[in-house]
Amino acid sequence: MVKSTIIARVADGLPLAASMDDEQIESELAGYKSQAKAIFKKLNTQSEPRCSIESGPYYLHYLLDQGVCFLCICDKAFPRKAAFSYLDELVREFNMSYGEEAHKASLRPYAFMKFDTFIQKTKRIFEDSRTQQNLSKLNEDLRD
Repeated sequence: MVKSTIIARVADGLPLAASMDDEQIESELAGYKSQAKAIFKKLNTQSEPRCSIESGPYYLHYLLDQGVCFLCICDKAFPRKAAFSYLDELVREFNMSYGEEAHKASLRPYAFMKFDTFIQKTKRIFEDSRTQQNLSKLNEDLRD
């Protein structure tokens, strides 16, 4: 299950958007979100474009696209392919909605918080076990 999502600019680590998490998840993930912020500060254009980092009971999966990092914190049981499919969905929608705006120097932190609505909808879709089964089947079909 996707627990939390953060989107940040690679050039300076500026957070652009994040999922609004309930208080219990927020306190549970505070340390992992700090790790995510440290990752954002270390990223550059030469960084691995897709990466999974194990941290305690979670994985931090990130995807870099057009100078923006899309990171999600997931339970270890959540399939890696599903996590990257989720991030791919976010990339597509974010680029359509905001595109080059993400690179404006005048942006404030969390300038695109309205994107949380799409994050929450997509998170719910990926939490549905039928979606997981359909994605697994689709991936197997694509391999064949």
